[in-house]
Amino acid sequence: MSTSRSQERLQESLSLVTQLLEKQRVIEALTHKQESKNKELVESLVHRQNLALLQRKLRDLHPADLAHIIEALPQEDRLVVWAELEPHCAAQVLLEASRSVRDFLVEATERGRLLELLGQLDPDDLAYISESIDPEVVAEVYHSLDAREQSLFQRTMAYPDDAVGHLMSPELVWVRDTSDMGGALEDVRRRGELPPHTETLFVVDARHVLRGALSLKDLLLRPPSAPVSAVMSTDVVSFTPLDPAADAARAFERYDLIAAPVVDERGKLVGRLTVDVMMDFLHRQAQSEALRRAGLSGEEDYFAPAWTSAKNRWLWLLVNLLTAFVASRVIGLFESTIQDLVALAALMPIVASVGGNTGNQTVALMIRGLALDRITRANTRHLLLKELSVGLMNGAVWGTAVGLAAAALYGSLALGAVMAAAILLNLVVAAMVGCAVPLVLHRLGRDPAQGSSVLLTFTTDSMGFFIFLGLARAFLV
Repeated sequence: MSTSRSQERLQESLSLVTQLLEKQRVIEALTHKQESKNKELVESLVHRQNLALLQRKLRDLHPADLAHIIEALPQEDRLVVWAELEPHCAAQVLLEASRSVRDFLVEATERGRLLELLGQLDPDDLAYISESIDPEVVAEVYHSLDAREQSLFQRTMAYPDDAVGHLMSPELVWVRDTSDMGGALEDVRRRGELPPHTETLFVVDARHVLRGALSLKDLLLRPPSAPVSAVMSTDVVSFTPLDPAADAARAFERYDLIAAPVVDERGKLVGRLTVDVMMDFLHRQAQSEALRRAGLSGEEDYFAPAWTSAKNRWLWLLVNLLTAFVASRVIGLFESTIQDLVALAALMPIVASVGGNTGNQTVALMIRGLALDRITRANTRHLLLKELSVGLMNGAVWGTAVGLAAAALYGSLALGAVMAAAILLNLVVAAMVGCAVPLVLHRLGRDPAQGSSVLLTFTTDSMGFFIFLGLARAFLV
């Protein structure tokens, strides 16, 4: 199925579920208003009929689609859909849902049902969502696991959320380097089934140290007598459990990996990463970055209570208010200048707006470069000079254009020249700040995506006003 058709079907499913929920509310409201001896019976029959339709629709959907639908519904409708999901499906929805929606669903779920859902999960999946769950509930589920599963859970929990070890899966297929192709194929057949995304078998020695990788294609096509060690590839991209997940995701993207081995400090095979996990990680990172650039929580629920959302946004609104106050005081320093030449008040926003736009372009470039590790200490100076050159060029071109327009509009070449100079200087400032702010935040261990735009706007507004009004006071008044 094509991506566009899949998306269309998902939207159709969301629309149908929404219609069923709305129909349920309307019918319940109508039957509730009716005066009848059998009123409660009618309400019960109508309720069960609509729930049966909803259940049939939900059973046809993939857990990832169900998670999407639940996230797109208001909270009261989410609970209706959530209550109708079968335990195994509901457990998978918890894995697919965003952190904020998962927290909401877990909090709304009765303890007994929650224990039933968590019991459906593999130990590594349980560890993945454990932060959303009461520690006492996690402990109860943990004690119900066997020794091997408990060991796997503990190992996964030992790694940070953003580390490879927290995302790796223990499901993998390996063969010995001393085997021949026929023996390796027989070992694979005895397993009965292969884990998802298995296109490569990992080759290990007697100490379980990774030696290479063997493709399924070679396993099927090479002569049975051929030694595995002679056929396997030794050029294998591997990771350690403590490697940053972001680095692993970039490697998957760069090398078009489907799966990759994870080895410990001694080179022993301990797990694998798969492309679906890395794609989910990249998707969450991209969503969080887009929200953080606007000063929002990276996992804010679209349908969270208004008061909760309002509080989450206070910090950066306060910062923005303080920076706007500083910009207003800059304007206040030049009140007499503006009174003498009222045209300055009309032209000030142009200077600030152009500078802010230029700075945002530079910030976006820097954040992406830092995220992809393409900006290093070695090339920072070259990049800064390049962005300053771009600022100078754009400032010269567009400053001249706006200056000529201002001169024609107000009949003053001097005003046009001041306007052109102010735009030129502010674009240079915007380029410098657009480079510097993400770099400084990154060096301080902070997220460059969060706060860069607010600090940039403060600088381009304040400096833009100061430069423009300062030049006007010096040359026009």
